[in-house]
Amino acid sequence: MLKKQMIRQGAKIELAKREFFSFCNLLAPDFYKEDREYLVTLCNTLQEFYEGDDDVIIINMPPRHGKSRTASNFVEWLFGINRQLKVMTGSYNETLSTTFSKAVRNTISERKADPNIPVYSDVFPGTKIKWGDGAMNLWSLEGGFNSYLATSPGGTATGFGANYLIIDDLIKNAKEANNARILEEQWEWFVNTMLSRTEAGYKIIIIMTRWHTKDLAGRVLDWCKEEHKKYKHINMPAFDEDGNMLCDEVLPKHEYLDKVATMGEDIASANYQQKPIDIKGKLYTSFKTYERIPVDSTGQPLFTSIRSYTDTADEGSDYLCTIIWGIYEHYSYVLDVIYTQLPMEETEPMVAAALDSNKVMTARFESNNGGKGYARQVASILEDDLRNYTCDVSWFHQSSNKVARILTAAPYIMRNVLFPVDWKSRWPDYYEAMNTYQRKGKNEHDDAPDATSGIKETNELLD
Repeated sequence: MLKKQMIRQGAKIELAKREFFSFCNLLAPDFYKEDREYLVTLCNTLQEFYEGDDDVIIINMPPRHGKSRTASNFVEWLFGINRQLKVMTGSYNETLSTTFSKAVRNTISERKADPNIPVYSDVFPGTKIKWGDGAMNLWSLEGGFNSYLATSPGGTATGFGANYLIIDDLIKNAKEANNARILEEQWEWFVNTMLSRTEAGYKIIIIMTRWHTKDLAGRVLDWCKEEHKKYKHINMPAFDEDGNMLCDEVLPKHEYLDKVATMGEDIASANYQQKPIDIKGKLYTSFKTYERIPVDSTGQPLFTSIRSYTDTADEGSDYLCTIIWGIYEHYSYVLDVIYTQLPMEETEPMVAAALDSNKVMTARFESNNGGKGYARQVASILEDDLRNYTCDVSWFHQSSNKVARILTAAPYIMRNVLFPVDWKSRWPDYYEAMNTYQRKGKNEHDDAPDATSGIKETNELLD
């Protein structure tokens, strides 16, 4: 009987050398159970990532489901296969990154106490921590040099090169996720510090809750697409569309519902469903688009009127926003947008040229904060320089509450305003501002939704 157990354990050890899930199952069978399909999928995908030519893998999973634990196991398995690897991990502070480091170091160093319980050295006996070089956040393996470094945005990575970058739980909470400055600082740290330490053939693992569309996971996804990096994306919500939990044993449905009941809907959605809080709280949930403007049999536009609305920049960091649209069958077809922080001496001729080229009939300007003088200058350019006497330029004082106007106009915008199908590439900053504006909370800029609300107000005034 004992011999059979030894043979069986020997077979499992051999399998653990070749298969990552088998490695996890051998050392932690109570958690890495074969019937926990999501863990089998996670482990197999990480092994495919190691064996394949993908550059980046992004893992978004709910809390308590083992994403960080699996990542540390993966590092242990990698070191067993290749002791020359250099791994650098980063978390939101030194404490968390050091915890990750210690978990890997301690597993490799664990001594066998029970002949029936396998440990790391049973699988990879040649992988050992170098004597005298086993600090908590920087240590080496025998036969290697500076094998592992744990750091954070406030830490250092000087003098360390890495084959694997692992970013784990970079955002601390919802407050940080809603802070544009912190999100930008994290991206700058990733690009300027972490990426600068990579060596040829490097791979990147991002493990985090999907808090925000501009969090590191979101920015890296965009970066991969822009730079044509090969990547994998593991996105596992806590429950599916049919209401089935990802793993009832790890998180039963009644526990999930109890947790969600104590959280805000947006925070619960980010934590457990991997839906960024800014998507959950977006004001505009959809936009209508068009491929071509309506024309008659001769190719002439069928617009009954072409109008514009301009909101000049209130402060230096604000945007000037001009929206131009044509009216056809109670729909407003957006024809042109000027959304810029350029100074007025540059935008005045720009706006005038757009009004002229789009054959705008009625151009309304908010007169607040110098808008009246701006409108007069645009009217002067239209007449004196462009010889356009058909555009009716007017200005008015906007006294309504800005946020209330934006919220009130939103249903109309989504129902009656059509944008060109390529508006994301034509007006990227405007597109971004419209698609990220939050119903609640602080918005960095509101100039685009504010001016777009003018479509509704202008149409109601003139029709």
